[in-house]
Amino acid sequence: MPKLTKADVLKKAEELKNWGKWGPDDELGVLNYVTPEDIVNAARLVRKGKVFRLGLNLDENGPQRGLFGGRWNPLHQMLATGTDAVAGKHDVKPGLRFADDAINLPTQAATQWDALAHVFIGEQMWNGYPATLVDCRGAHKNGIEKFASKMVGRGVLLDVARFKGVECLQDGYGITIADLDATAKAEGVEVKRGDFVIIRTGQMEDRLKSGEWGGYAGGDAPGLAFETLDWIHAKQIAGICSDTWGIEVRPNDTGPDVFQPWHWVTIPAIGIVHGEIFYLAELAEDCAGDRVWEFFFCAPPLVITGGTGSPINPQAIK
Repeated sequence: MPKLTKADVLKKAEELKNWGKWGPDDELGVLNYVTPEDIVNAARLVRKGKVFRLGLNLDENGPQRGLFGGRWNPLHQMLATGTDAVAGKHDVKPGLRFADDAINLPTQAATQWDALAHVFIGEQMWNGYPATLVDCRGAHKNGIEKFASKMVGRGVLLDVARFKGVECLQDGYGITIADLDATAKAEGVEVKRGDFVIIRTGQMEDRLKSGEWGGYAGGDAPGLAFETLDWIHAKQIAGICSDTWGIEVRPNDTGPDVFQPWHWVTIPAIGIVHGEIFYLAELAEDCAGDRVWEFFFCAPPLVITGGTGSPINPQAIK
């Protein structure tokens, strides 16, 4: 099969473009598919009261190795400690002894949402806003803060690795529409409008087990093939998430003039947000155990004014 060209990618973006669907001022994209009724129905999925955190630890042992955009792992610094208190450093404020700290990190260093301001197509971003509206002061349109009360609804785990009978899909394996549909069928779950769909490849668990991240953040990975863009658009889902750094398959099946072609279409054209670097080990085991692959999903971003992404600790509740 010939490699995708830049023209192919731009053609697909034009074909699946949702610009204007929710009006000229929209900054939510396909999150508009989620209705209050959907959230009420999702809450009814809580039957066991069992909560699964899907966020990776925020610490210096994270996956970043400078392979993409110069990102670094979170840096945690203590501003005040118990040793300070015992040494009398707090005595300038009589009677109060405390600990305090700070953290320094790129917004997309670990488990995170991409905002609709994160990726451009040409000189525009989601809904046709000029890319220049993201400047040194942040995103003046499509910022992550617009999602502050929106990342709630029905979550569905498609455990493709388990369906394929492997612990981890191989780097470069492109998950097809047939793979997604077959996994859903095997699980007995239906992907519906407004869902937050989470894809498990097993890659993060493989890296955690080996104790070495290698090229996890920015390198090769199993992931969604370019053709799945049609599936995402047709299903009218509200979010797409994965246990890899960029959801789509790496290396890309493109020529040298296109990097991350799937991203060119999902975020700026379709208007769907990405949840990346999700930790899925315990959730996947529980879903395999009780054969229930749907759950209440809640993953609000930090309210970062003008942010192009945000660290998160998503919760799946069954």
